[in-house]
Amino acid sequence: MQLKLQKLFMKQSKQEITVSNPSPANQRPHKPLPGRGWGGPVSGAAFLMATSAIGPGFLTQTSLFTEQLLTSFGFVILVSILLDIGAQLNIWRIITMKETRAQDIANSVFPGMGFFLAALIAFGGLVFNIGNIAGCGLGLNVLTGIDAKTGAVISCLIALGIFWYKEAGHLIDKFVKILGIAMIGLTVYIVFSSNPPVGKALYRTVWPENVDMMIIVTLVGGTVGGYISFAGAHRLLDAGIKGKQHLRQVTKSSVSGILITSLMRFVLFLAALGVVSKGIQLAAGNPAATVFQAAAGNLGYKFFGAVIWCAAITSVIGASYTSVSFWKTLVPVVQKNEKIVISLFIVCSTVIFIALGNPVKLLVLAGAVNGLILPIALSVMLLSVNRLEIVPQYKHPIMLRVAGWLVVIIMSYMSIVMLQQGFGKL
Repeated sequence: MQLKLQKLFMKQSKQEITVSNPSPANQRPHKPLPGRGWGGPVSGAAFLMATSAIGPGFLTQTSLFTEQLLTSFGFVILVSILLDIGAQLNIWRIITMKETRAQDIANSVFPGMGFFLAALIAFGGLVFNIGNIAGCGLGLNVLTGIDAKTGAVISCLIALGIFWYKEAGHLIDKFVKILGIAMIGLTVYIVFSSNPPVGKALYRTVWPENVDMMIIVTLVGGTVGGYISFAGAHRLLDAGIKGKQHLRQVTKSSVSGILITSLMRFVLFLAALGVVSKGIQLAAGNPAATVFQAAAGNLGYKFFGAVIWCAAITSVIGASYTSVSFWKTLVPVVQKNEKIVISLFIVCSTVIFIALGNPVKLLVLAGAVNGLILPIALSVMLLSVNRLEIVPQYKHPIMLRVAGWLVVIIMSYMSIVMLQQGFGKL
């Protein structure tokens, strides 16, 4: 009897040991850290970059270029997508694999280059932010009838509230996602209302009647030029998504940002095509408003107000966040008082708009300077790859390098031409 009790006790002890020390095969897999999946900052970075690109100028350019090229504009969008991906994949991969901000990589390659790059980014970001604030005011004016300057002040306060929220990073991720999806959804409604020749548009997207190289460069500059391409990369760094273990997420987020931007551009292209194919001429001062109103009447005009406000307020957030992020590691005071500096950046943009309106000459100059930022920044990023001490334990794909240098050459030539044109208008 005693022997039986000993065997029973030993059997129970083995079971307890098995339960308290489960074998690796029986262990549950660890859940990924919060925020590391597509629902967190990975998608947030993609939408931050995309909504930074989709501003008031984006809506105007897409509408005007559709009127000029008609169905062949689809091919221009397609080519620009390939160039955009070539530029952005290089920048995002190098920044996140090195786990270092763009300005610090630039200083490592050429001492002082980081300060020069940060100055260009800040200047372009501030001037374009004035245009974004103006777009916010216009959007609320269309939606509610209030004065555009009053709408600009209200939008300024909303942007400040987002940055001063306790968990600003998570709020920014959610805010740009919601408004980005809203913009695309409202524009899709306009596409159905305008009834464009979709079949012909798709055909000309791969077999165009005419192509304008300058428009291609303008689209690339408007999508990944200036501060825009760095917005998502720096957001990933702030969220801790960096290093070789996150390479797949970085790549997915980078390409997704371009595809989200391009989806909005193609949808707006179809909406505008449906209007101009009926012989309706777009208003020179506000072509995008004509597209929405001609397609769906007063409701369409209200939709335009909502879309331009969403586009403008998200661009205010993207421009402010990214411009200040370039100075965080260069000037310690900025790092310690980031929210205050961002707030001053937004308030300054709003005050200039209220006092001067849209400073046309500054916008022209900023547009020319903005075109220089992409080839300069991208070439510095690509040069850093050749120095193993700058990007250790990471082998950058040769095809990406080739694509990157191709973008640098094309954008450098066109940027010089645009810079000459910009100074000619001053």
